[in-house]
This record gives sequence, C-alpha cells and structure tokens, in this order.
Amino acid sequence: MPRPFDNLRGQLVLLIVAALAVAQTISLLLFVDERGLAVRAALGFEAAGRAANVALLLEEAPESLQQAILRAANSPLVRFDLSDIPAVDHESHADGGAVEARVRGLLGGANDREIRVELHEVEQGISPMPHLTPEMAKMHLAMMRGELTAIEMQLSIALADGHWLNVGTRFERPPLQWPWASIVSFGITAAIILVSACWFLLTRLTGPLLRVSRAADQLGRGEAVDPLPLIGPSEVRGLTQAFNRMQARLTRFVADRTRLLAALGHDLRSPLTAMRVRAEMVDEDETRDSLVASIEEMQEMVDETLAFARGMARSEVYETVDLGAYLKQLQANMIDGFTLETANSISVRLRPQSVRRALRNIIENAQRYGGGAKVTFGHDAENVQIRVSDNGPGIPEAELEQVFEPFFRLEKSRSRETGGTGLGLSIARTIVRAHGGDVALTNRTEGGLLVTVTLPLETEPDQQERNTS
Repeated sequence: MPRPFDNLRGQLVLLIVAALAVAQTISLLLFVDERGLAVRAALGFEAAGRAANVALLLEEAPESLQQAILRAANSPLVRFDLSDIPAVDHESHADGGAVEARVRGLLGGANDREIRVELHEVEQGISPMPHLTPEMAKMHLAMMRGELTAIEMQLSIALADGHWLNVGTRFERPPLQWPWASIVSFGITAAIILVSACWFLLTRLTGPLLRVSRAADQLGRGEAVDPLPLIGPSEVRGLTQAFNRMQARLTRFVADRTRLLAALGHDLRSPLTAMRVRAEMVDEDETRDSLVASIEEMQEMVDETLAFARGMARSEVYETVDLGAYLKQLQANMIDGFTLETANSISVRLRPQSVRRALRNIIENAQRYGGGAKVTFGHDAENVQIRVSDNGPGIPEAELEQVFEPFFRLEKSRSRETGGTGLGLSIARTIVRAHGGDVALTNRTEGGLLVTVTLPLETEPDQQERNTS
C-alpha cells in the first residue's frame, strides 16, 4: 500500500504547506517585533509627555511646593523624585532617542539641557517598583495582573536649579489579539495558495509526468501511442521530447525487422517450390519421400515465420474482455477442445487475436505431448494468471527455458508429426511479453507440465491515471 507522501505530488504539496507555515511564522514574528517597538514608542511617548510637564512645573513652582507636586504626580506605575544625581548613569540611550526628542520638544527644544533615557524589558518574576508605599505596591501588582513581561523606562531630566528629575515607569505589554477578520483573511489566503499550487502541480508537473509514464507502459505492451504534447516545465518538456524520439525510433526498428522477416520468408517460397518439383522427379522412392518430407517441413517453417511476421505487423487494437467468456469462446473454437475451470469474472485488456494465438499454441502443445489440456485462471493484486496443465512426461529442468528458443524441439528426430516446427512456444512468449506479461514452465509434482501465462491486470488508460493519482 503506497504511503501518503510517497509520490511526487504528495511531497510537493507537503513542501508547499511547510513553506507556507514557515513564511507565516516568520511574518508573525516580524509583526510581533514591530508591534513591540510601536507599543514601546507609544507608551514611552505618554510617559515622556507627563515627565516634561512635571519638569516644567517644578522649575516654575517655589521650592516649598516641589515635594507636593512630586507626590501628586506619582502613581502605582510612575515614580517621580528629585535628586542631585541622575538615576540613568550613562549618556547613551539607543532605544530612547525618540523619547528624548519628545521631552526636549515639550521643554522648549533647548539642546543644552541634558536628558538621559533607558528602556529595557523586565521578564520573569516582576516585582513592585521601588520607593512605593505598601498600598501602592499592592495596587501595582494588581494592575500588572500577573504579566510575565513588562517594559521599564528610566528617565533623568536636568533641571535649571542643578537638580535631576528622575522618572521611573513600568507598563505591561498589551496582549496580542487576533481579530476574526484577520483569521478569516489568513484562512482564505492559505486556501487560495494551496488550491493554486495543487492546480499547478496537476496541470504543469505531475500531469505530464503521469502521461509519460502511462505512454511508456502502453509502448512496452506494443500499443500505438500518439506523440505526447510538449507541456509543463522545461525539464518535463525535455523528458517528453526524449520519449517521443525513443518511441519513433523503436517503432521504425520493429517495423524494419518485421518487413525484413516477412520478405525473407516470402523469398524462400519460390526456391522451396522449385525444390519440391525436382524432388518429385527422383526415381528412387525412399530418397524421393525423404526429400519431399524435408522440403515440406521447411515449407511449414516458412509459413509459420510468415504468419508470425504478419501478426507482428498487424496493429491490433487493445480491448477489455471478460477472461472467462474469452476462454469459453476459445474452447468452443478449438477442434479437440480442453477442460476449462470457471472462476470469478475478471476483466483484462489485451489484443484478442494475438493472445488467442498464443494460448492456442500452448494448449495444442499440451494436447499433443501431454495427453490433453486443463485450463484455469485467477488473479492477484497486479496480474492475471492463466494456467495450462497436462499429464505428460514434462520437460527436463535444464531445457525449460530452451524450449522458448525459435526452432528448438525436444524431439530430436525433427519429424513434423512428432516435433512440430519449434516456433509455437517462442511465438506465444513473444506475444505475451508484448502485452507486458510472461510465460513460465514448471514440472508438476504429480506429473505433467504447468504453463503459466501472466498478463498485467490493468484497466483503461484514463482509469489507470486516476488510480495512479
């Protein structure tokens, strides 16, 4: 049973899905990062505006009111205090340039005022901000609601009287929210991408590859195959073009050999006929009969060769037949007949006339040398088996393959009555192999010979393509 992603189409679809998931993950990470920067800037700007206003109030108010202003400005999340030294002990503030610019703008834009900013994230175990009363610390923790990540900003602003306004604030990162519209949009986009990718794979890549595979199988069985269209990517078009060239060469090669064989057999008829006439003129009876028998044997071999060549040259169309009915018809047409065991109906695609000739040769051999023939048939997941058995002496193990060679005969006397022409099994195997099957011989343990004809169990080409998909 094929695995789900064993074929090219499944692997490519899996690759597209994985690539889409990775791309969306990267997009999400970039979105979160950009969102974090935006949140940091927005919240920092708010705190910066508040700090600038407090700084202006402190510079304009009398010293007796400064502490009151600080107490009024403090909150659970923002702390203000005056000090002789800045809380930010460094002048560089890579993340706080925008915050500094906003504070400086609110304070009048003077460039000589020193402003220091520090922004950083606080993770894991967030504690209340320092310098808070117990009540305010409790309020702070409640406002943070157990968040694991927060943004902390330290701001030091130099005042006109030489003091520093130190501001400390902490704010939680707003939760990431996915509106339904975004989720639906993401799903529709992913579906469109997947459908488009599958359509491309079906029409531009795997479709042409399946056609090449099917055409190669048909060509191997001897079927006539039209040149395939050159579609798909350049690599697939190159493969299709190479297949078309190979098909044309093989077709010409087989046709040339068939014509040569037919011409050779035809040209031998005339000298054999002349030899037969001269042999009849021999006076000695024994010599004349021997010469005539040899010439008749040669004539029969030539006739068999011509019949075989004509069969190869004939472009018979494949048909889908019911094997049981097909064998019953063959049984009725043979003079001597044979025993046929029926089985469940099996549909098989073949060339009816060619396979009929192959089976006839096998069955006649069983009748001639095995005392009769018994035919059974069945199938497995991939092939159909037609078995022809007899009760004869069998064949020596060393010669089970030799009997398929042209003009090879077990009967060494080379008598037509006892040994035939030696082409029957060779022709039968050639026909069956042209269908993508084979013929095998085995000796039965109970005596006799078993001939197994194997044919591929295949449906129509379009159905084959659907099954492959």
